[in-house]
This record gives sequence, C-alpha cells and structure tokens, in this order.
Amino acid sequence: MKRWGFAVSVFVIGLGLIVTANVAQAGVEDLLYEKGQITKEEWVKLKAEQEKLREDSITQQRSATKNWFEKISIRGYVQGRYSWLLDEKKLRSEYDSSIGDNTGFILRRVRIVFSGDITDWLSFYIQPDFSASVGGAGVVDGNNFAQLRDAYSDIFLPVPFLFFQEKELRLRAGLSKIPFGFENIQSSQQRVPFDRSDAINSAAPGERDLGLFIYYTPTETRKVFRRLIDSGLKGSGDYGVLGFGVYNGQSLNVSERNDNKHIVLHATYPLELPYGQIIQFGVDAYRGTYKVATSGTGLPAAPSVQNTGNILDERVGVHFVLFPQPFGLQAEWNWGHGPQLNATNTAIEEGDIQGGYVQAMYKWDYKWMSLIPYGRWQEYYGGKKNRNNTPFNVVREYEIGLEWQIARALEFTIAYAHMKRTDTQNAPYPIREGDVIRTQLQWNF
Repeated sequence: MKRWGFAVSVFVIGLGLIVTANVAQAGVEDLLYEKGQITKEEWVKLKAEQEKLREDSITQQRSATKNWFEKISIRGYVQGRYSWLLDEKKLRSEYDSSIGDNTGFILRRVRIVFSGDITDWLSFYIQPDFSASVGGAGVVDGNNFAQLRDAYSDIFLPVPFLFFQEKELRLRAGLSKIPFGFENIQSSQQRVPFDRSDAINSAAPGERDLGLFIYYTPTETRKVFRRLIDSGLKGSGDYGVLGFGVYNGQSLNVSERNDNKHIVLHATYPLELPYGQIIQFGVDAYRGTYKVATSGTGLPAAPSVQNTGNILDERVGVHFVLFPQPFGLQAEWNWGHGPQLNATNTAIEEGDIQGGYVQAMYKWDYKWMSLIPYGRWQEYYGGKKNRNNTPFNVVREYEIGLEWQIARALEFTIAYAHMKRTDTQNAPYPIREGDVIRTQLQWNF
C-alpha cells in the first residue's frame, strides 16, 4: 500500500507541474505586457500569431481524419431488355424472362454497389438488386423486388513471414461469388453476351453463396486485373491467382439443407505477352453434396431420390481468354457429376455433366465510343440442380450480336440467337427450339 501511495503522489505532483507550465507558457505575453516590456501592438500581434497556430493545428487534424461518407463509394448499373420470338412462342430461357410468349419490356438488373475501406486492412462490399422476381403467397408475376446479391468483407492478412507483400493475401467472409470459372466471376456489367452460359453457371446458380474464401494476388497481377476492367477489355476482376473457399452449396439466397459444405479451388493467371496482348488461363474445381427438392407437379408422381436427396455435386473446369486487343477469344468447359432426373422422370440420381462455350469478339474503338461484334456457341448436358426435380437440361445454342458502347455511361446490345433448350421450369420438361432477337440498354453510374 505504501508503494501505491507513493506512486499516486508522484503522479499528482507531476500532473500539477505540467498544468502549471502550460498556464505559464500560455500567459507569458500577458505578463510581459503588464510589466511594460512590450507594447499593446506587439501584444496583439503575439496573440494573433498564437491563435493562428492553434487554428492551423486544428485544421490539419481535421483534414487528416476522413468523414464516413468520404470512405464509401456508391456506383451501379441498370439493364433493360426486350426480345422478339421469331417462331416458337413457347421457347423459354433459364436466365431471361423477356424470352417467352406474352412477354414485354423487363428490367433484367438494377444494381447499386456500396463499398469502401473501413480501415487499412478491412473493406466491405454490399450489392442489392432491385429487379428480382417472386411468386407464391398470392403474388402472380411479381417483379422488381429487392434481393441481396453480395454482402462481404475483405480482411487483408499481414503475414510477412510468408514473404507476402501488403494486401496480397485476404480473407473474404460473407455472401459473395463462388470462384469457379471465368464468366461466373465476371460482372454482368462487363460481359459481352446477354447471359452467362448454362454449362458454367449451372455449377453455381446465381454465382454466389455464403462462405469463407481466401485469395492470393501478387501486387503486379492486381494491377493487371484492374487494367483489364478500366480499359474496357472485359476482365473478370480480382478473385486471386489462387483461391480456396468453403461455402454452403445450396446456391444464392437458399438456406443450407445438410451438414455437408462445398469446397472450391481456383487458379488463374493473366499473362501479358511481349507485344502487349494479354491472355488469361486457369483451372477450377469444386466438390460437395447437394440436397435436391422434389415436386409432383406436372408428373404422375414426385420422383424418388437417393440418400434422402443428398447427392454428390462435383466438377472441374478450364478456361482460356485472349482479351480483345482488338481480336479476342474466350472459351470454357467443365465436366463432373451431379443430381439429375432420369429419362423416365421417376427418380433423381447421380449423373454425368459436361458442357461449355467458345466465343470470339472484336473491339473497335472510335473516338469516345467502341463497337464489339461477337459470336458465341454453347452446349450443356446435365441436371439443373436449383430447379425442382433437377431436370436433365439439354442446351445447344449459337448467338451473334453487337455491343455498342456509346459512352462509358451508356451501352446498347442487339443479338440474334438460335436456341434449342429444355424448359426446366415446367414439367414434363419439353425441349423447345426457336429463333429470337434480343435487345438490351445498359446505363452505368
């Protein structure tokens, strides 16, 4: 107790000396003026200089501290569509509700992105979509509802003992894209064709899920990823040259239905050739167990299922991109196993999956605008796991079109497509074939 009393006494005396010194320093010009050693004009000048120094110090402190609204970026884009069916009026698309009988103008995407840095090592990203469709509970053709698409944080890991530089390694937690393939992680704001291919997107419907992911991107490679976006070369963004993740596996905004978690591995690399052309190539794989949903609507009875509906879901995929400088080429393919409805529509079993696409494009820049004509061929054979009964999906489609970038803020796309695809939304899941002309106006802000 004596030691504590002595320490407290020393602290109090020291504090008193500091206060006394400050008061004495603050009043020295007053003392000089009272003793007649300085004139009134000199006293006023000293007071003014002292006040100016105090104000400058406060201003510097305020400028060094950013307000909350200076740390947040707000941006987004909107896509409006209209399509004409040239023959088969019952043709349907998995991704575009403007294709079909008795359809009209639709808002395909209405996205607003809120993002920013909370600290030097923590950032956030939130993206709602205001064009979601809902059904049930008395709602018929309910459109333009809000739905969460992304909500995650990036936690940059300081690990100097592993020789990583600043912000090369990060942990992503929350609702985000599954790093499988190239166009799945590419923003729809950047993609040239209207929709992602069935073969690749069926691996992760909605492209997103809840989970934990870790990404590694070297500093120089991060700059290349950024340049591919800023220069309008249709890049995929930075999802690491190496990535690993654990996620629920039931697809976007669907609750987990079993204790099994999906695991994904991601590897890709952008390489700049000596003459300036950039190529990107990579491989991805995932594995998990998917819990299927069954329904007897449109069938004699609900199909039987293996293992109470928990069926193996696994794939491996490869991708290659030659970015349009000015000619471009893009291709992806994947193979695997997954749940699918058998040929007699009586049971959901594990089956083989394979499919992909090849796409060619050309980027012509003229003054402030760009034209990108393109052609794409795709096919897919396998189950559609996010639909009731996981119907076997047959897709064979070719598409030719033109994207006109009128300005950075405004784009218009028109395309002709010949489609042969399964109607996976309505049992008994007929295959329909037809031609369609599609248009899209996109504005970015």
